[in-house]
Amino acid sequence: METLVRAMGSEGVLAFASVTTRLVEEARRRHQAAPTAAAALGRALTASSLLSGTLEGQQKVTLRILGDGPLGGIVTDTTASGDVRGYVQNPWVHLPLSSRRKLDVGGAVGRGTLHVTRDLGLRWPYHGSAPLVSGEIAEDLAYYLAQSEQVPSAVSLGVLVEPDGHVSAAGGFLVQWMPGSDPQARDYLEAHVRTLPPVTQLVRQGLSSADLARLALGQLGAQILEERPVRYRCTCSRERVEGVLSLLGADEVESLLSEGRAEVRCRFCGEVYVVGREALQELLWRLRGTRPPVA
Repeated sequence: METLVRAMGSEGVLAFASVTTRLVEEARRRHQAAPTAAAALGRALTASSLLSGTLEGQQKVTLRILGDGPLGGIVTDTTASGDVRGYVQNPWVHLPLSSRRKLDVGGAVGRGTLHVTRDLGLRWPYHGSAPLVSGEIAEDLAYYLAQSEQVPSAVSLGVLVEPDGHVSAAGGFLVQWMPGSDPQARDYLEAHVRTLPPVTQLVRQGLSSADLARLALGQLGAQILEERPVRYRCTCSRERVEGVLSLLGADEVESLLSEGRAEVRCRFCGEVYVVGREALQELLWRLRGTRPPVA
């Protein structure tokens, strides 16, 4: 079972870490994503999972990466219970390797804006945004956290896509300096995380989420505060689909009824729901508040 770990180091430093290989491979498979798109979506899913580390109850966090590159938008949702889902607008995008012989996620994302919405169960969700500084997602998230939420952070994300297209390693960690933390500890960590191997290398070596947290905190030590499961799970259902159809209005539902059925595909998981004639007729009656006369 893949997990998200929340840990605390000395000097007021927090770390969140997660191995997400199965989660990201599930997303790639559901969306039939090409390698570059799979890497970008996988990084975003992992980032969203890390951001959910402080959520509780029914709270959730939504990450939107809206760049001008060929991928289009990337959207992810994560709940406090560890359910993660997401999609990339153009999953077939695959670019030539970058000058560093890596998947060119930055080029595929482009420039634009990163948005984070935290639904904490209050009257209004909290929303923040910041420019995309590189399109590489880890750097963009660190910049967002520092600029929009005033929390200096170090972020590392990685997705390894094999030549046959499947994801063999994915994960990441997020280190944050809390107000009042020791400046020397901050300097140490900023230098320390730059010396660490790529996350995918560590995951392939068999490191767990807790191992990643301990490695990220280095000499500051790591007290594991919490470990919760993470998995790719969508909240779509037939009831939700019929609810969406009802928002189209009676005339549009009647038009669908004339065609005999409606077919709706969930953007987050790819599940296809077929709403037949009887269900459409029942929906139309409800929308118009009528019923056929009883014989």
